[in-house]
Amino acid sequence: KRSRGLNSEIANGRLAMMAIIGMFVQDGLTGSAWGDWALYTASPLRAFENEMGVQAPLGFFDPIGYTKDGSSDNFNRRRQSEIKHGRIAMMATMGYITPELVGKLPGYCSISQNLKFADIPNGLAAISKVPSAGWAQILAYMAWCEISQDQSAGSPGAKGDFGFKVLTAKDEAGVTKKLNSELANGRLAMMAIMGMFFQDGLTGSAWGDWANYT
Repeated sequence: KRSRGLNSEIANGRLAMMAIIGMFVQDGLTGSAWGDWALYTASPLRAFENEMGVQAPLGFFDPIGYTKDGSSDNFNRRRQSEIKHGRIAMMATMGYITPELVGKLPGYCSISQNLKFADIPNGLAAISKVPSAGWAQILAYMAWCEISQDQSAGSPGAKGDFGFKVLTAKDEAGVTKKLNSELANGRLAMMAIMGMFFQDGLTGSAWGDWANYT
Protein backbone atom coordinates (compact mmCIF):
# COMPACT_ATOMS: atom_id res chain seq x y z
CA LYS A 1 0.00 0.00 0.00
CA ARG A 2 2.87 2.35 0.85
CA SER A 3 4.61 1.55 -2.45
CA ARG A 4 1.40 2.25 -4.34
CA GLY A 5 1.08 5.61 -2.61
CA LEU A 6 4.68 6.55 -3.43
CA ASN A 7 4.25 5.54 -7.07
CA SER A 8 1.11 7.64 -7.28
CA GLU A 9 2.95 10.63 -5.81
CA ILE A 10 5.73 10.34 -8.41
CA ALA A 11 3.24 9.95 -11.26
CA ASN A 12 1.14 12.89 -10.09
CA GLY A 13 4.28 14.98 -9.66
CA ARG A 14 5.33 14.32 -13.24
CA LEU A 15 1.86 15.24 -14.48
CA ALA A 16 1.85 18.41 -12.38
CA MET A 17 5.24 19.51 -13.74
CA MET A 18 3.92 19.22 -17.31
CA ALA A 19 0.67 20.94 -16.33
CA ILE A 20 2.24 23.95 -14.64
CA ILE A 21 4.65 24.54 -17.53
CA GLY A 22 1.69 24.43 -19.92
CA MET A 23 -0.19 26.90 -17.74
CA PHE A 24 2.79 29.25 -17.61
CA VAL A 25 3.15 29.22 -21.39
CA GLN A 26 -0.57 29.64 -22.06
CA ASP A 27 -0.87 32.38 -19.43
CA GLY A 28 2.10 34.27 -20.84
CA LEU A 29 0.80 34.14 -24.40
CA THR A 30 -2.96 34.60 -23.89
CA GLY A 31 -3.22 36.36 -20.50
CA SER A 32 -4.78 33.42 -18.71
CA ALA A 33 -3.76 29.89 -17.78
CA TRP A 34 -6.84 28.70 -19.68
CA GLY A 35 -7.09 31.62 -22.05
CA ASP A 36 -8.41 31.60 -25.60
CA TRP A 37 -5.58 30.95 -28.07
CA ALA A 38 -7.37 33.27 -30.47
CA LEU A 39 -5.98 36.08 -28.29
CA TYR A 40 -2.43 35.10 -29.26
CA THR A 41 -2.38 37.21 -32.38
CA ALA A 42 1.42 37.32 -32.58
CA SER A 43 1.70 33.62 -33.37
CA PRO A 44 3.19 32.96 -36.84
CA LEU A 45 1.01 29.82 -36.96
CA ARG A 46 -2.04 32.07 -37.37
CA ALA A 47 -0.94 32.58 -40.97
CA PHE A 48 -1.81 28.95 -41.78
CA GLU A 49 -4.76 28.15 -39.50
CA ASN A 50 -7.24 28.42 -42.40
CA GLU A 51 -5.22 26.34 -44.86
CA MET A 52 -6.44 23.09 -46.38
CA GLY A 53 -5.90 20.13 -44.09
CA VAL A 54 -6.55 22.00 -40.83
CA GLN A 55 -9.13 19.60 -39.41
CA ALA A 56 -10.68 18.69 -36.07
CA PRO A 57 -9.83 17.60 -33.47
CA LEU A 58 -6.20 18.81 -33.70
CA GLY A 59 -6.69 21.91 -35.83
CA PHE A 60 -3.39 23.25 -37.14
CA PHE A 61 -0.99 20.57 -35.91
CA ASP A 62 2.71 21.42 -36.04
CA PRO A 63 4.32 20.12 -32.83
CA ILE A 64 7.87 20.34 -34.23
CA GLY A 65 7.42 23.95 -35.33
CA TYR A 66 8.22 23.68 -39.02
CA THR A 67 6.05 26.72 -39.75
CA LYS A 68 7.20 28.92 -36.87
CA ASP A 69 9.02 31.19 -39.32
CA GLY A 70 5.69 32.09 -40.93
CA SER A 71 7.12 31.59 -44.44
CA SER A 72 4.43 30.89 -47.05
CA ASP A 73 7.02 29.58 -49.49
CA ASN A 74 8.28 26.98 -47.00
CA PHE A 75 4.71 26.03 -46.08
CA ASN A 76 3.71 25.54 -49.73
CA ARG A 77 6.83 23.47 -50.43
CA ARG A 78 6.10 21.18 -47.48
CA ARG A 79 2.43 20.94 -48.44
CA GLN A 80 3.47 19.88 -51.95
CA SER A 81 5.65 17.15 -50.43
CA GLU A 82 2.86 16.08 -48.07
CA ILE A 83 0.38 15.62 -50.92
CA LYS A 84 2.90 13.70 -53.01
CA HIS A 85 4.01 11.41 -50.18
CA GLY A 86 0.42 10.88 -49.10
CA ARG A 87 -0.58 9.72 -52.57
CA ILE A 88 2.39 7.35 -52.80
CA ALA A 89 1.60 5.98 -49.34
CA MET A 90 -2.04 5.37 -50.26
CA MET A 91 -0.99 3.39 -53.34
CA ALA A 92 1.65 1.50 -51.35
CA THR A 93 -0.86 0.60 -48.64
CA MET A 94 -3.30 -0.71 -51.23
CA GLY A 95 -0.41 -2.55 -52.87
CA TYR A 96 0.12 -4.44 -49.64
CA ILE A 97 -3.55 -5.21 -49.05
CA THR A 98 -4.91 -5.93 -52.55
CA PRO A 99 -2.83 -9.05 -53.40
CA GLU A 100 -3.86 -10.62 -50.11
CA LEU A 101 -7.55 -10.05 -50.87
CA VAL A 102 -7.86 -10.67 -54.62
CA GLY A 103 -4.66 -12.51 -55.48
CA LYS A 104 -1.80 -11.76 -57.85
CA LEU A 105 -1.89 -10.77 -61.52
CA PRO A 106 -2.00 -13.65 -64.01
CA GLY A 107 0.91 -14.36 -66.30
CA TYR A 108 4.63 -13.74 -66.10
CA CYS A 109 6.61 -10.91 -64.56
CA SER A 110 9.67 -12.14 -66.48
CA ILE A 111 9.34 -14.75 -69.21
CA SER A 112 13.12 -15.05 -69.61
CA GLN A 113 13.47 -15.95 -65.94
CA ASN A 114 10.29 -18.04 -65.88
CA LEU A 115 9.04 -15.81 -63.06
CA LYS A 116 5.29 -15.54 -62.63
CA PHE A 117 3.56 -12.79 -60.69
CA ALA A 118 2.18 -15.50 -58.44
CA ASP A 119 5.76 -16.49 -57.53
CA ILE A 120 6.56 -13.04 -56.13
CA PRO A 121 5.82 -12.79 -52.40
CA ASN A 122 3.87 -9.92 -50.95
CA GLY A 123 5.55 -7.13 -49.00
CA LEU A 124 9.24 -6.50 -48.41
CA ALA A 125 10.21 -9.98 -49.59
CA ALA A 126 9.28 -8.94 -53.13
CA ILE A 127 12.20 -6.47 -53.28
CA SER A 128 14.76 -9.19 -53.90
CA LYS A 129 12.48 -11.20 -56.22
CA VAL A 130 11.60 -8.54 -58.80
CA PRO A 131 14.19 -8.58 -61.64
CA SER A 132 16.48 -5.58 -62.05
CA ALA A 133 14.80 -4.76 -65.37
CA GLY A 134 11.49 -4.56 -63.51
CA TRP A 135 12.93 -2.12 -61.00
CA ALA A 136 14.39 -0.07 -63.85
CA GLN A 137 10.92 0.24 -65.38
CA ILE A 138 9.42 1.26 -62.04
CA LEU A 139 12.08 3.91 -61.46
CA ALA A 140 11.75 5.19 -65.03
CA TYR A 141 8.00 5.60 -64.60
CA MET A 142 8.51 7.44 -61.30
CA ALA A 143 10.99 9.78 -62.99
CA TRP A 144 8.58 10.42 -65.86
CA CYS A 145 5.79 11.28 -63.39
CA GLU A 146 8.14 13.68 -61.63
CA ILE A 147 9.50 15.58 -64.66
CA SER A 148 6.58 15.43 -67.10
CA GLN A 149 4.53 18.02 -65.18
CA ASP A 150 5.27 21.63 -64.33
CA GLN A 151 5.58 21.70 -60.53
CA SER A 152 7.18 25.12 -60.21
CA ALA A 153 5.94 27.54 -57.55
CA GLY A 154 2.49 28.90 -58.35
CA SER A 155 1.65 26.25 -60.95
CA PRO A 156 -1.32 23.88 -60.59
CA GLY A 157 1.15 20.99 -60.27
CA ALA A 158 2.69 22.63 -57.21
CA LYS A 159 -0.72 22.25 -55.55
CA GLY A 160 -1.03 18.62 -56.64
CA ASP A 161 -3.38 19.35 -59.55
CA PHE A 162 -2.28 17.29 -62.56
CA GLY A 163 -5.61 17.35 -64.37
CA PHE A 164 -6.87 14.03 -62.98
CA LYS A 165 -10.53 14.84 -62.38
CA VAL A 166 -12.08 11.41 -61.84
CA LEU A 167 -12.71 11.96 -58.12
CA THR A 168 -13.91 15.54 -58.00
CA ALA A 169 -17.05 17.59 -57.43
CA LYS A 170 -18.91 20.28 -59.32
CA ASP A 171 -19.23 22.82 -56.50
CA GLU A 172 -16.41 24.52 -54.57
CA ALA A 173 -17.51 23.11 -51.21
CA GLY A 174 -17.46 19.58 -52.59
CA VAL A 175 -13.97 20.07 -54.05
CA THR A 176 -12.69 21.42 -50.73
CA LYS A 177 -14.19 18.47 -48.87
CA LYS A 178 -12.54 15.97 -51.21
CA LEU A 179 -9.16 17.72 -51.04
CA ASN A 180 -9.33 17.69 -47.25
CA SER A 181 -10.22 14.01 -47.38
CA GLU A 182 -7.23 13.33 -49.60
CA LEU A 183 -4.89 15.01 -47.12
CA ALA A 184 -6.41 13.13 -44.19
CA ASN A 185 -6.30 9.78 -45.98
CA GLY A 186 -2.74 10.44 -47.16
CA ARG A 187 -1.62 11.15 -43.60
CA LEU A 188 -3.28 7.97 -42.39
CA ALA A 189 -1.70 5.98 -45.22
CA MET A 190 1.78 7.30 -44.39
CA MET A 191 1.35 6.02 -40.83
CA ALA A 192 -0.16 2.75 -42.09
CA ILE A 193 2.57 1.91 -44.59
CA MET A 194 5.30 2.62 -42.03
CA GLY A 195 3.53 0.29 -39.61
CA MET A 196 3.31 -2.38 -42.31
CA PHE A 197 7.01 -2.01 -43.12
CA PHE A 198 8.02 -2.43 -39.50
CA GLN A 199 5.68 -5.35 -38.84
CA ASP A 200 6.72 -7.04 -42.10
CA GLY A 201 10.41 -6.60 -41.35
CA LEU A 202 10.11 -7.92 -37.81
CA THR A 203 7.55 -10.72 -38.24
CA GLY A 204 7.76 -11.64 -41.94
CA SER A 205 4.35 -10.27 -42.89
CA ALA A 206 2.59 -6.89 -42.89
CA TRP A 207 0.05 -8.45 -40.54
CA GLY A 208 2.31 -11.12 -39.10
CA ASP A 209 2.15 -12.70 -35.69
CA TRP A 210 4.36 -10.80 -33.25
CA ALA A 211 5.14 -14.16 -31.67
CA ASN A 212 7.42 -14.69 -34.69
CA TYR A 213 9.52 -11.73 -33.60
CA THR A 214 11.93 -13.75 -31.47
